Amino acid sequence: MSLIEDLNWRHAVKAYDSTKKVSEEDLNKILEAARLAPTSSGLQPFRLIVVENQELKEKMMSGAFNPEVMRDSSHVLVFAAWDSYSNEKIDKVYNHHTDVRNLPRGRFSSYTDMIKDLYNAQTPEQHFAHTARQTYIALGLAMAQAAELKVDSTPAEGFNNEVVDEILGLKELGLKSVTLLYLGYRDSENDYLDHMKKVRIPMEEFIIRK
Repeated sequence: MSLIEDLNWRHAVKAYDSTKKVSEEDLNKILEAARLAPTSSGLQPFRLIVVENQELKEKMMSGAFNPEVMRDSSHVLVFAAWDSYSNEKIDKVYNHHTDVRNLPRGRFSSYTDMIKDLYNAQTPEQHFAHTARQTYIALGLAMAQAAELKVDSTPAEGFNNEVVDEILGLKELGLKSVTLLYLGYRDSENDYLDHMKKVRIPMEEFIIRK
């Protein structure tokens, strides 16, 4: 199938079959799609937490607006962004870049000095607003890869970030949760959207050409 066909197939599943689990092979492909997502300055300022432990999912349900979906999904992916930028974080990323490319460390110092000055002039709140936006690119690619594999997914902003962050110990990692992605296989009998036509704004209204 083409990507367009895959995207027409998928929808935000409202009920999962708790007896069906996503294979490790398919899960790793979805995670790799997220890892390969482009990010501003190549900093990858977020991490992806994979929750498959049922007891942990049930603890997290107290912070979910759709707790049954969280409970019955195969995996919960938590996209968690850096709470702030720092010179040390930027240097660590770019040292990795130069090491992988067999270049001398500091090869990109003129660029990294520029972005350090930029972020040092901003507040931690501005930092997080920027790092959080980066996660949505990875979220989209993860959903597209899942659709290609015929793995169902549900993106979710509807959850209590503080509850999820506390349960997963994200503050100690310098991270804050941004979005969740539930993965699994739809329970067609109880997923009301499975029997409905996909609806989007018509192309002629959606696209504005200049």
